[in-house]
Amino acid sequence: MRSSGRKPIACSRGATDCLVVQPIAEPGLKLLRDAGLSVHTPKQTCYSDLLPHLATARAVITRNHGLSAEEIAAAPNLKVIVSHGAGTDAIDKAAARYRNVPVLSTPGANTTAVAEHTFALMLACARQITEADRAVRAGLFDFRYRQNGFELAGKTLGLVGYGRIARSVAARARAFDMRVVAATRRASPEDLIRDGAEQVDMDALCACADIVSLHAVPNDRHRLDAPRIASLKRGAIVVNTARGSLLDECALVAAVKCGKLAGAALDVFNDEPLPADSPLLDCPRLIVTPHIGGSARESLDRTAVQAAGKVISSLGLSAA
Repeated sequence: MRSSGRKPIACSRGATDCLVVQPIAEPGLKLLRDAGLSVHTPKQTCYSDLLPHLATARAVITRNHGLSAEEIAAAPNLKVIVSHGAGTDAIDKAAARYRNVPVLSTPGANTTAVAEHTFALMLACARQITEADRAVRAGLFDFRYRQNGFELAGKTLGLVGYGRIARSVAARARAFDMRVVAATRRASPEDLIRDGAEQVDMDALCACADIVSLHAVPNDRHRLDAPRIASLKRGAIVVNTARGSLLDECALVAAVKCGKLAGAALDVFNDEPLPADSPLLDCPRLIVTPHIGGSARESLDRTAVQAAGKVISSLGLSAA
């Protein structure tokens, strides 16, 4: 691993045993402190603000900021990195492996929150909630005669991927009397049948789904690329609460603007924060939320406690 050329600086204050890069819920912080750890959350996540605390940190808990190779190199005492959430994409895992520093995450802690947010976005698109809200605020109460929202009951939900969150979404879809199909390599047809769902390939899913919801693990190509977006049913809806890299955002905008799709809702993006000039922002019938799917109060408490527990265990400490 090549050196960044920057030298870590000594921390003039007390040692930061655990650096919490971005704020986490108080129950997790309390658990860390009760285990005897000194905890610090910097005001900003720029390198200069993190550096004094990286210099003495034995553990790092990070959220969407992740941890770069340069930041890992600046932490000579580092024993563990914990992602506050299921994803570790923003952490330089190669740099961590080079240092023999384990990278851990908290899968499952936010499953319910993400599933509920997914369903909220589905309902908001299907019933044109944001458009109706804007119309009423503008004094256009006759929007009620122009809207063309639709029921979810009887519609087909296509799940791309079938992990914890997708299964939780499927359970809610069945309660809404929806048909559920899933394109997945990780679940057997028997598993899906037991859940009341059907296994299909991506081509079949695109052809039959009224709503497509993305829950797959990202790879080096879009799971919902331009040709697949073009193959979706006219009037379909796309929802993404997983990873921005799973779909072609430009192709999605084009499909919504031309009327091919009834709408879309995204909680995750290729670039976060979303740039001010993003074409997503001026696309009608496209709802955007700031990566808050897993951020319900209850899930934030659970995630913080799990992250703290993994730090404590990794450092060989005992929770009070």
